[in-house]
Amino acid sequence: MVFRDLAAESVAGILQRPARTALTVLGTLLGVGAFVAILGLTATARGQISSDFTVLAATQVTVKDVGAPDPGQQTGAATRYDFPDDADQRAGRLNGAVHAGTYWQVFKTPPAVSTRSGPAGAAAAGAEGLTVYAASPGLLQAVGPTLAGGTLYNTFHDSRRMHVAVIGSAVARRLGISSLAAQPAVFVNGTPYTVVGILRNVERLPNLLLSVMIPDRTARADYGDPAPDYAATMLIQTRVGAARLIAKQAPLALRPDRPDHLQAVPPPAPHTLQDSVTGSLDSLFLLLAGITLVIGTVGIANTTLVSVLERTGEIGLRRSLGARPRHIAAQFLTESAALGTLGGLLGTAVSIVVTLSVALAHHWTAILDPWTTLPAPLIGTLTGLLAGAYPALRAARIEPAEALRR
Repeated sequence: MVFRDLAAESVAGILQRPARTALTVLGTLLGVGAFVAILGLTATARGQISSDFTVLAATQVTVKDVGAPDPGQQTGAATRYDFPDDADQRAGRLNGAVHAGTYWQVFKTPPAVSTRSGPAGAAAAGAEGLTVYAASPGLLQAVGPTLAGGTLYNTFHDSRRMHVAVIGSAVARRLGISSLAAQPAVFVNGTPYTVVGILRNVERLPNLLLSVMIPDRTARADYGDPAPDYAATMLIQTRVGAARLIAKQAPLALRPDRPDHLQAVPPPAPHTLQDSVTGSLDSLFLLLAGITLVIGTVGIANTTLVSVLERTGEIGLRRSLGARPRHIAAQFLTESAALGTLGGLLGTAVSIVVTLSVALAHHWTAILDPWTTLPAPLIGTLTGLLAGAYPALRAARIEPAEALRR
C-alpha cells in the first residue's frame, strides 16, 4: 500500500460522517488553540507589564526611617523623626530624581473626621475609619496626581504650618464635599483643615485616595513626631535607569551624619517582576490547555474506536483481499492523525486571530513566538496518533472470517 492510496482511503473514511468528524476535530482545535493563545497572550501581556514596570516601578525608590536610636537614647524610647526639614529638596537634587517627599500615618487609631466640628458631626458625616497622613509637598508631586478640583498644597503652606488638607475623591464623596468654591473644611478630632484640593487618581500609593493628607510640618506641630510603629517613609520618583544609583546615594544625602538611620529600597529587577506576575498564570492556563487536549484525545479515540466497530465488515473484506494487519492499523492511524492535524491547524489559526484581536483591542503590541506557533499543528498530529493507537491495534487484530460472519 503506497502512501497516496493510504491517504485517499483515510480521507474517504473521515468524510463518510462529516458531522462526527467536525465534533471530533473540535476537541483538538480547542486544546491546541488554547495552548497557542495562552502562550501568545501571556507573552503579549508580559511585554505590556514590562512597559508599565519601566514607567512606574522602575522609577521609584522608597527610603524608610529604620528608627535607629541615637547614642544615649533609652531602649524602647520613641524614635525621633530622622528626615531633615529640607528632605524634599535634598533628595530632589540627586542626579536623576524628579520629585521626592515624605509621608507617615498620624494616628494609630482612625480619628474622627467630619465637615462639622464635634463628635456629633463626625457621626453624622459617616466618615469613620479614614486615615490621616502627614505628607510633604514633594510627596504629592511624586505620586503622580490627577486633580478632580482645587490645587495641591505647597512649601508655602508647609513652612508656615498652615491647616490645609488634600483629600481623595472617595473621601470627598463620603464627606459630601462636591465643590471647593466655598473653601470647605474637614475637622480631624475637632481640628479644622481647609480643603484646597481633591485627588481623582494617583499613579503611586493608591491608598492616599482613601485618606486625608495634611502638611508634614503642620502634623508635627499639632501631633508630634511619628510613632515608632508608623515611621516616616520617603518616596522618590526617578528617571528611567537612575533608581538604583539614587537608592545608594539617598541615605547619605539626607542624613550625612547618620545615614544608618535610613534604609533605601531600590526597585526589583524587571525580569523578576515579570516572572512573578506571569509565572502562576502561565502554569494555570497551560494546565487548562492540557486538560482540553486530553479531552480532544479522548474524543478522537472514541470516534476512531466507534469507526472500527462500525466498519468491521469492511475490515474483514480488506483482510480477505490480501490486506495485512499493518495495513489496517496504518489506515486507522492515518485517519486519527489527519483528524488531529486538522484540529491543530484550525486551532493555531484561531489562536493567532484571538491574540491579535486582544492586542488590538487593548492597543498592545502582539507578540507571537514562531517556535510556539509553527510546531503547534504537530501537537494535534501527535494527539491524533496517540488517540488512534488502541483503535488501530484493535482493528489490526480482527480476523477476516470472524469479521465477515457479523
